[in-house]
Order: sequence, then C-alpha cells, then structure tokens
Amino acid sequence: MSPRTVAEDLAQVNLTDPATFVQPAMEDVWRRLREEHPVYLHPATETTPEFWVLTRYEDVLAVYKDPERFVSQRGNMLTSLMNGGDPAGGKMLAVMDAPRHTALRTTLLKSFSPRALQHVVDKVRVRADERVAAAVAAGTCDFAAEVADHIPMGTICDLLGVPPSDRVELLRLSKQALSSDDAEQSDEDVWLARSEILLYFAELAEFRRAVPKDDLISTLATAHVDGAPLTEEELVLNCYGLILAGDETSRLAATSAVWHFSQNPDSWDSLRSGRASLPAAVEEILRWTTPAMHLGRTATTEVEIGGRTIAAGDTVTAWNVSANRDETVFADPYVFDPARTPNRHLTFGYGPHFCLGAYLGRAEIAAVIDALLRTVDTIEAQGEPEPVYSTFLRGYSSLAVRLRPVDGA
Repeated sequence: MSPRTVAEDLAQVNLTDPATFVQPAMEDVWRRLREEHPVYLHPATETTPEFWVLTRYEDVLAVYKDPERFVSQRGNMLTSLMNGGDPAGGKMLAVMDAPRHTALRTTLLKSFSPRALQHVVDKVRVRADERVAAAVAAGTCDFAAEVADHIPMGTICDLLGVPPSDRVELLRLSKQALSSDDAEQSDEDVWLARSEILLYFAELAEFRRAVPKDDLISTLATAHVDGAPLTEEELVLNCYGLILAGDETSRLAATSAVWHFSQNPDSWDSLRSGRASLPAAVEEILRWTTPAMHLGRTATTEVEIGGRTIAAGDTVTAWNVSANRDETVFADPYVFDPARTPNRHLTFGYGPHFCLGAYLGRAEIAAVIDALLRTVDTIEAQGEPEPVYSTFLRGYSSLAVRLRPVDGA
C-alpha cells in the first residue's frame, strides 16, 4: 500500500500491525484522525477485536487524569490488550491500579529520587562521554548500536545491580520483548525473550534475598508493601518491567534525535550556538521523538469523550505520538524547536502512572547530547536508518553516521 493510500483511507490503517508505523504517511494519518475522528473506533481485524483510538491532547490527558474510570490492570499496551489482557496485571507496577499501585510506587520512589540517583547519573555522564569519544575517534559508527544502546541499559543495570557480564544479553532480550529489528519476528520469539528475562531475574532475586546489596533488586527483595513482602512473582515481574522501561525511551529518543540533526543541520547549529538550554532541548527531543507511541487502558464504566460513548470494558488507546503534535497545544508542532517553552509533552505519560524513571531518562538523553555538543561539529548520515517494528515503540535499531569533531576535540 502506498503512503498516499494509507493517508487517504483510514479504514486501511491497521494499528495492530507493526509495519504500519514505518509508513512515511503516518503523520498525515494522525493529523487526519485529530481533525476528523479524534475518538475513533478502530475496526476489528482477523485476529483482534475493535478498540478506541484517542489522538487529541485533551482527550489523552483526560484518560491519564482519570485512573478510576480508565484502569491499567488489564494491560497498558495494545498487544497485551488485544490478546486478552496482560498476565502481569495487578502484579507489575505498570499494569497495577490503586491502592496496590500507590503503595508499591511509594516504596520505589525512594530509589528514584534525584538524590538517590546522583551516583547513577554520575556514571551516566562518564559512560556517555566514553561512548561518544570512541564514536568520534572511529569517524563513522552505528550510533544506535555503539552509543545509544549502551547508555540506558548500563544505567538501569547499575541501578538494579545486574552484573556487567550479563548486560549484552539482557539488551538483546529487552529489544526482542518490545520491538524488533525484523519485520518477521514471531509472537513466539517475543514470548521466549520475555520468559528468559523473567527466569534471569528469578535467579538474581533469589541471591539478593539471601544476601542483599545496595541496589534496586535488593530493595524489591526486602521491601514490605501493605505489611507483607512481595511475592516471588511480583518481585520478578517488577524487575522485568523496570529493565524494559528503563532501556527503551532514552535509547530510542537519543538515536532519533541524532537522525533528525543529521537531516536538519540548522537544528544542530541552533543547539550548538546556545540559543536553547540543554534541559529545554531534552524536552523537545522527548516531544519530537515520542518513543512510546501509546498507552492502553480499559474503561470501567460508560463514559463520553469527544461526543462518543465508550462502554464499560472497552479497550482505549491513548496515542502520545499524536497528542505531542496537537496543533491546539503546541505552536508549529512539526517544527523542532529546542527552545520551546512551555513544552507539556506527554512522552512520559501523566498522573499516577507518570514514568517512574523520567528523571533518569532525561539525565541519559542530556548526557548523550551534552557529550555530542562538546565534541561534534557536524553529524552526517551514512544512508537511511533501520526502523524498529513495533505497535508500541518507534525509533531506529541502526543508524550509521559520521561524527566530525570540533577543532581540538
């Protein structure tokens, strides 16, 4: 199907197919949905039931602000919701509702405060400097594989307490569990990857329960929530959730930002000139790239949004990737503006399920961009990037670039 056909005929746009999201016309699809069908009932496919698609900022935000009528326990991604629900529902933080969600999140927040994370962030900056320096010295590199892949995975593994020798394999498995470099990846491949991650953390958690250390796995292994320790299943599933959530957003955002800079040298020059602060630029990178395209919820009662009636039990998907381009909220939303303010993007969600690792994700992106700003004059793409195939994530699995150093770097 040609991009023109996809943009012109919404009935042919299948949001349950990962290949849909690598179509260059998807921005036109999101725009048309916002304008004509902001609360859209996606038709059933041969293998999936119908579901609601929300594309306007105000509607997406309304769902995030209403966790009682739009719950997460059945699943928070289209794939799990279309397959009958997430088996981790009620046990893993991301697919848990109050009051259990509130109690567990409160326990974990202590480990994710800026103060508690300072030593981890210090390592992030060192790791980013080392990776970027090596890439600059090499002249050409695969930025995704040689730089971006290593920053967040190393960071979340530092936080969890995963031994360095296990990290390459965990990165491979985490990619396979949520997206694919291959359009032909099967459901069985995804299931096997998730199972291997769970088995790995079951073994590591057993060691930490016996001999706790100063890491997040030990915190989970020794925590008491509502007066009782986490079950082994809860412990393993939350380690799994943290490794996936901690790896994807900043890795994909950094790679997509570098691709943008290679195609838009004026944006890179603007950033290098100091017109925008690094924190503001990071927020625009997050808005612009929106690696987690949607979050899913289930309606608990009949509710009206945008003039449409959503029934109790209906699946509702809130598309951050569209909300972050909403013309009623962002001036010139299709312009990358590193000095944009305010920038109330929804990349990390909103409300009770706002991303627990948002501070860390911002620090990772900032460390990579800062290292590039200090050492790189121009970024030149060496061919087209390879996209990931996913209904949940967007970005690139491979990006060949030449990083030309600044004088004296």
